[in-house]
Amino acid sequence: MKPRDKKRLQKFRDNLVRLRQERGLSQRALSFLCDVDYSRISKIETDENINLNLTTLFELAKGLGVHPKELIDYDFDFVKKD
Repeated sequence: MKPRDKKRLQKFRDNLVRLRQERGLSQRALSFLCDVDYSRISKIETDENINLNLTTLFELAKGLGVHPKELIDYDFDFVKKD
């Protein structure tokens, strides 16, 4: 995985943990609210080499009661550097 992707995913993980904790949810409690196993949520939050697909993003957002864009609402650079 490229370093830029690791940075992007770290920001996503930070948002996921923050939103989950703001709602007072454990990983297991979040898993009951969406179609993502709690062990998968744990890996997403802690493993810097894990990636996820769009349907997982939607399920996590559903469980948190937020629009999916809130999980990816952070600054990142899409400009290609030569």
